[in-house]
Amino acid sequence: MSNFKLAYHANCWGSLGGDAVGVTSITNLAYRTFGDMRRAFADIASAGYEGVELFDGNLLDFGVDDMRALLGDNGLTLVATYAGGNFIFDDILPEELARVTRAADRAAELGAPHLVVGGGAKRFDGIREADYHKLAAALDRVKEIAEARGLTAHYHPHLSTIVEGPAEVRKIFALTGIHFCPDTAHLAAAGGDPAALVREHAARISYVHLKGFQKEPFAFTPIDRGDVPTNDIIAALREVGFDGWVCTELDSWSDPLEGAKASMTYLKSA
Repeated sequence: MSNFKLAYHANCWGSLGGDAVGVTSITNLAYRTFGDMRRAFADIASAGYEGVELFDGNLLDFGVDDMRALLGDNGLTLVATYAGGNFIFDDILPEELARVTRAADRAAELGAPHLVVGGGAKRFDGIREADYHKLAAALDRVKEIAEARGLTAHYHPHLSTIVEGPAEVRKIFALTGIHFCPDTAHLAAAGGDPAALVREHAARISYVHLKGFQKEPFAFTPIDRGDVPTNDIIAALREVGFDGWVCTELDSWSDPLEGAKASMTYLKSA
């Protein structure tokens, strides 16, 4: 893995969620890990990673100076922040973009290269074809926000949104200019071949989320186990000449440090 820079997401050091205030105040909603980010940073550094990605809520919990000190104390680089939105409802889109802007501002202040967003809501009565066009237009707005701050913006297809599997991935990236952040586990869980999708969309990929996936029972895993052939994905990344940050992540694990170390051990041998 010497040609890749390795980061780890801090989302595993507590329960995943969002701010409850977002139920009644869209502009104040954010992703959040309800855990100790200081412990997360120390564990990520001790496992051998150079960089870290944070949810927007956790990033904004810290002032710039405090976050800069926390990164420096652990020898880590802030690689990306992750935000999201429904992105298909006209009335709330300005509120969602305001949230993305706040996260992008903070990430840029700290020198992060990447901004990642997920989303594209499924309506209660089903997906409408027009929703893909609304999502694409919103993602282009996110791209503009990021570029104005020196960041590269990425869309992260995700289970439970209108972009899950290969067909939806092809559809949305034909409609928007934003970069593609493939999450190898989500793509596999939606019936995709992550390695094939890396090859197909190589020109749009400059940042990657790498994690394992187990079909039965459904679970995300460290990359040294599960049903996703990580070696094929790494081979595809090398084949297309990828040389950027690879962020390994694990949404939930009983021992976050053990999970981070297991993935790093695999990466060192890959």
